[in-house]
Amino acid sequence: METLALILAGGKGSRLDILSQKRSKPAMPFAGKFRIIDFTLSNCAQSGLYDIGILTQYLPLSLNEHIGSGKPWDLDRRDSGVTLLQPHNYWYLGTADAVLKNLEFIERRSPKYVLILSGDHIYKMDYRKMIELHEEKNATLTIATQPVPQEEVSRFGIMSINSNDEIIEFQEKPKVSKSNLASMGIYLFDFKLLKDVLLNVKQDDLDFGKHIIPHLIKTTSQQVFAYQFKDYWMDVGTYDSYLETNIAMTKDFTDLDLYDPTWKVYTKSEDLPPVKVGSAASLQNSLVSNGCVVEGSVINSVLSPGVRVGKGTVIKDSVILNNVIIGENVTIQRSIVDKKVTIGHNAFIGYGNDFTPNKEKPDLLISGITVVEKNSIIPSDVQIGRNCRVFKTSKFDKLIIPSGSTLK
Repeated sequence: METLALILAGGKGSRLDILSQKRSKPAMPFAGKFRIIDFTLSNCAQSGLYDIGILTQYLPLSLNEHIGSGKPWDLDRRDSGVTLLQPHNYWYLGTADAVLKNLEFIERRSPKYVLILSGDHIYKMDYRKMIELHEEKNATLTIATQPVPQEEVSRFGIMSINSNDEIIEFQEKPKVSKSNLASMGIYLFDFKLLKDVLLNVKQDDLDFGKHIIPHLIKTTSQQVFAYQFKDYWMDVGTYDSYLETNIAMTKDFTDLDLYDPTWKVYTKSEDLPPVKVGSAASLQNSLVSNGCVVEGSVINSVLSPGVRVGKGTVIKDSVILNNVIIGENVTIQRSIVDKKVTIGHNAFIGYGNDFTPNKEKPDLLISGITVVEKNSIIPSDVQIGRNCRVFKTSKFDKLIIPSGSTLK
């Protein structure tokens, strides 16, 4: 075997808070009918990589059900396929530790290269181009990179390169850096090097960004190069990035083309009837998925499969996940509503111009987004302000919920 792909898909996505309570981040719905992990799986299939190990950990049930045998991505093949690798009698303590604990699985495949991928990013990439660069440079490790805004360098592994694209310096999440070239969390290793470094770098919470890559650059003579990826790539790990990236997909011109027939994004589709649009309905700059029934107005928003929108209802700048039932004369603004929520008549979610940060989680909700947990029931006539967190166990003793509230 030439290249084995390993997808790290065990992340909790703690900054997604309510949305990641019952699912891992790669299993999060995106752009209506997709899951986040669909992008990485589709990239693998269209890059000709059909032997894939998916390392799951945190709440893997939803992800496992979605992937199944891998048929939507043409991964259910006789001589290859997708293998779900869950921890047994141990816990993955870091990204490299997860790979180390599955070293036996990799050795059975006996690959020349191991491509390590993240399962929670939105992008399209032909991995064959990265492999070609790896071979051309005679590299032992190649890292996919992309420039990020200078104010965001503290969120990424940041590297400096020379004129030959060789990485000469690497810093994991520096507060300040002269460079803004960030690691995308995509690593192509010669298997011989990967095995050697995993077995010899001693660290309980062994991590590629914190330990493996700095070790290879500082203390060895390995050939470590950057593959500079210049197309769309997004980490949707916060409420703001999740909402804004979803809504960006509704615009007339998008940086990521979901409709490109030459590089499709595949997913496990639900067998649902076509979208039904009522006589008084209005749709503008929105993604509306199969099984939806719309009798109100949907503006700059994303409706996932099976959503019902009542008469007189207005949904604006929001993401509504699967099978949400919305009554009549409801207004929803700048909100994320998780699956199977029921909203009564005349309710208002994302109400008013008070942008008080969420009092319990001010670091997560400050821009006016209100989030409703899966299976919640919102009574009729309730007005919920901005930067609110609404749990399914919420008791609505009052009809007006001020901005910045957390209802439990």
